[in-house]
Amino acid sequence: MSIVTERQPGDDRPPAQYQAAEHVVADMADQGARRLQVLSALQILILAMMAGAFVTVGALFSVLLAVGIDSPGVQRLVEGLAFSAGFFFVILSDAVLFTEANVVLPATILRCRGSAAFRLATIARFWALAWVGNLIGALVVGYAIHLAQHYPADVTVQLQEVIARKMAYQRAGGFEAWWQIVLSGALANWLVGMAAFFSVMARSIIGKYVPVFLAVTLFVAANFQHSPANMGFFSLIMPTGRGPGWGAALVWNIIPAGIGNMAGGAFLVALPFWYALRPGQRRLLAEVRPEDGLGDGDVAPR
Repeated sequence: MSIVTERQPGDDRPPAQYQAAEHVVADMADQGARRLQVLSALQILILAMMAGAFVTVGALFSVLLAVGIDSPGVQRLVEGLAFSAGFFFVILSDAVLFTEANVVLPATILRCRGSAAFRLATIARFWALAWVGNLIGALVVGYAIHLAQHYPADVTVQLQEVIARKMAYQRAGGFEAWWQIVLSGALANWLVGMAAFFSVMARSIIGKYVPVFLAVTLFVAANFQHSPANMGFFSLIMPTGRGPGWGAALVWNIIPAGIGNMAGGAFLVALPFWYALRPGQRRLLAEVRPEDGLGDGDVAPR
C-alpha cells in the first residue's frame, strides 16, 4: 500500500515526473515484502547470481573503457559511466543485488513490523543468499570471460591498477585499516542505496538511469568499497594469476565492505527517510487493512 496523492478537479498542472520520497519508501518496502513472501531460496539465489553477473560485466566494461585515459578525472568519469551499466541492468531486470537489498529490506522491516512479512529468519536468509549468489555469479562470469577472451596487456594493467586501489588497506594493515574499509563500504552503500531509491522515484527509463549514473560514478570516483562490485573486479583478475588471492580479497575487502554496505543501506538511506515522515504518514504506511484480504498482516501488493 502506497500513499497516493490525488490530483484535484481543475488542477491543470502537468503530472509530476517523479514520486515523492514517502511513496518511494512505501514502494521499496512493498517490493521487499513481496519478495520475502513469494520467492523460494533457489529463486533468490538465481536472481542474485544474475545480479553478480551483471555487476561483473559492468566491472569489465569500466576497465575496457578506462584504458589509455591519462587524466584521472576523466578516467573516473568513464569508469563510473561504464560500471553504472551493470547496476542499471540489475535495476531493470529486478535481479537481487546485495547492496540494493541493504536498503529494501530495512525499509520492509520498518513498515512490516508485527506482520507475517516480518520474520527475522526469512529476512536473514534473503540477505545471505543475495551475498552468496552475487559472489557465485561474479565467479562464473569472471572465469567465463577469462576462457572466452584474451585482452591486450594494457587491459590487464588497468585491471591491476583498479585492484591495487581496492587492496590499499591491506598494505596499510592493522585493525584501523580494516575498519576504514567498513566505513568506506557504508559510504558506498549510501550512494548505491540512493541510486536504487531514485530509480524507484523516476517514472521513465531515462529518468531512472540519470541518478543511477551520477551516484555510481560518484562512488567509483571516490573509491568507496562496494562488496558486489569488488566481487566482479576480483573475479576478473583471479583467473589471470595476478590477483591477491581469494583469502586476502575476502578478508581485506569483500567481507568488511559488505558489513559497511549493510550499515550504510540501513542507517544512511532507509532509516532517515522513514523517520523524516510525519508520525501520521508512518502509521499510514505501517497499517494493515483487513479489507486487503491478506490475512496475518501481509502487505498488499501494489
